[in-house]
Amino acid sequence: MAFLVATTLFLFGQLLLCFSQQVRGVNYTFMREAVEAPVMAYYDYIIIGGGTAGCPLAATLSERYRVLLLERGGSPYDDARVLNMAHFADVLADTSGASPSQRFVSEDGVINARPRVLGGGSCINAGFFTRAGPGYVRALGWDPKEVVSAYQWVEDVVAFQPELGPWQAALRRGLLEIGVVPDNGFTYDHILGTKVGGSIFDAQGRRHTAADLLRYSRPDGIDVFLRARVARIVFSRKGTKPVARGVLYHDARGGSHMAYLNHGARNEIILSAGALGSPQLLMLSGVGPADHLEEFGISLVLDHPGVGQGMSDNPMNAIYVPSPSPVELSLIQVVGITRFGSYIEGASGSDWNSRTSGAAAAAAAQVRSFGMFSPQTGQLATVPPKQRTPEAIARAVEAMSQVPDAALRGGFILEKVLGPQSTGRLALRNLDPDDNPTVSFNYFSHPDDLRRCAAGIATIERVIRSRAFSRFAYPNFAFPATINVTAEFPANLMRMRGGSDPRALEQFCRDTVMTIWHYHGGCQVGRVVDRDYRVLGIEALRVIDGSTFNASPGTNPQATVMMLGRYMGVKIQKERMIAEGSGIEP
Repeated sequence: MAFLVATTLFLFGQLLLCFSQQVRGVNYTFMREAVEAPVMAYYDYIIIGGGTAGCPLAATLSERYRVLLLERGGSPYDDARVLNMAHFADVLADTSGASPSQRFVSEDGVINARPRVLGGGSCINAGFFTRAGPGYVRALGWDPKEVVSAYQWVEDVVAFQPELGPWQAALRRGLLEIGVVPDNGFTYDHILGTKVGGSIFDAQGRRHTAADLLRYSRPDGIDVFLRARVARIVFSRKGTKPVARGVLYHDARGGSHMAYLNHGARNEIILSAGALGSPQLLMLSGVGPADHLEEFGISLVLDHPGVGQGMSDNPMNAIYVPSPSPVELSLIQVVGITRFGSYIEGASGSDWNSRTSGAAAAAAAQVRSFGMFSPQTGQLATVPPKQRTPEAIARAVEAMSQVPDAALRGGFILEKVLGPQSTGRLALRNLDPDDNPTVSFNYFSHPDDLRRCAAGIATIERVIRSRAFSRFAYPNFAFPATINVTAEFPANLMRMRGGSDPRALEQFCRDTVMTIWHYHGGCQVGRVVDRDYRVLGIEALRVIDGSTFNASPGTNPQATVMMLGRYMGVKIQKERMIAEGSGIEP
């Protein structure tokens, strides 16, 4: 009996250890470098993109089927910066070829970033976690009960309730004071008023990402290959209709690999490469506007004019508020959801307000930043978008090194626009799938977006002037006379006097627009895919990610993108089991 008890305790301990390792995501036995992949292999599902949608989708489908997940980047668990909130800006500022973040500049001149890491955008974003509203769910025809179940499946692993510090608490009270009501407390739900949302950062500041959802995988049912750069999807034909059959990809050493679908009518290739990657890979595979593909000598598989259309990015504008009082380090935690279609949020503090001496001080001066609003990350709102050149960024970084510490103590209050209604397009730049395509978002080309931005900026002014926020704002929102702020100070200090003029506010919106990395579109529902995310006109091919969105869900999309991966994984499984006569009721 003693032996049995000891053996049971040992096995239980080993199970807990294994489970703990999987929760941390550091010991996925099914995750390897693509150089270790076989030259040829067969699967039931091939998922291109191990991002915010791809990871939960792959984990879910692996419960019953053989799944291949191809990720062009590396593991987030190998880069301590990704997992630490204090180094959030460092990842975005890293422009090296091995960075988890790949910088791109839209044709509008706004500097942006796309993920290049397992876990996708959840590895490089500001961490806010909130669901889509009921109207959004209804419009897409999703099953509300299944949606809630899928959200909860995600939330059990990656979502946390943040503890507000004094600055975020003051922002929350300020929003309520000026009438962004009711007070909705802490909730993941999208509700008019002011709320505290979830975060993928835990109490210790550790980031939890979509890659953590791979803990749900059946290890024997999945292969995850890193640094697997997909070149194109391979098609055959059934009569005149294209059928997706396989994927050609390359490893880090340039070696070629082929992955094919197993025989079976319901096996599929699923694109989850994001709003830039999915339309880009469709075009490189011969699916897109015929005249555009012809320009690059790409053999046409299907003329699909909607591919690359409907690109949108929720414009963000922010005001830096210098503080007479110390502020905590925080990313997005509080949001005011207004009735006029603007969302008010804030982020505060960083390590840029500390000083050291000697050589350390000189080094620190070179890297001082405003976190998510740093010129190093491309968030340079002091000059209009088209003027945000590398030289302008370098001047802003140098200017920052000369600014007194007191001027660097504070936070940003931002507004971003619902929707948006302004749209642009994506097009190929060349035939290299690792290079960025060209993309335009046409920020503020729709008058409603501009109107909402102006109203949002006016709302920020009222928050700054509220009694609740007075501890963290200088009187009349002006620096003390002793602080000399240069014209190139790398933060936007909008002078509020005369700021109520709608034309001035609209010009401010145009000149200071930035991104908060919520871009979407390019493979939209009804335009490129149907309501089950099957590519129109092609068999055995779906797109499941943010490229299918016609508008950004809620105030921040990442929770819904993760939910969508789980939701569609469950739906595909159920429909397949019914079709194959498993006896499961519809």
